[in-house]
Amino acid sequence: MATSNDIKNGSVLNLDGNLWTIIDFQHVKPGKGGAFVRTKMKNVMTGKTVDKTFNAGTKVEFETVDRRDMQYLYSDGTGYVFMDPNTFDQVTVSEAVMGDATDYLLESEKATIGSHNGNPIFLELPASVVLEVTYTEPGLQGDRSSGGTKPATLETGKEIQVPLFLEQGTRVKVNTSSGDYLGRVTD
Repeated sequence: MATSNDIKNGSVLNLDGNLWTIIDFQHVKPGKGGAFVRTKMKNVMTGKTVDKTFNAGTKVEFETVDRRDMQYLYSDGTGYVFMDPNTFDQVTVSEAVMGDATDYLLESEKATIGSHNGNPIFLELPASVVLEVTYTEPGLQGDRSSGGTKPATLETGKEIQVPLFLEQGTRVKVNTSSGDYLGRVTD
């Protein structure tokens, strides 16, 4: 069994029957007292993030998670079907595992799927995606890029805030973790 000294970013731990992914860690050796490992962990199933501190040398149970880059194909009503572009294997991911990823995912987009014992347990999207604005109110004469914002609906149905000057049909870059507008994309 491994110890807390082996913790790295991306490691998956089994704590009390729940799987947790290490988002960030820091080994701390204070001048007085014993060393410890400070971590920020994300529950693989619920997405809840917590901070936890382990004493140095504490025994922890690591889990093996298979991470594969896959391509989104379609939604079949019961889940979302992804395909491995190398082996053409298909995997169905449940809506619970998908979470908010459906707001940013178009057909043939790539995503990383993590599986444990053959079951998909999490999905990682790229840091940003490019989507088209399908509806937004028209901007007014004199609107500037440093002005306010207005709501815009993307092709996936997600609504975000965009600058006043953007028009319907514009392609925009969107942060997948926060849903923030990052800029226009010109092809």
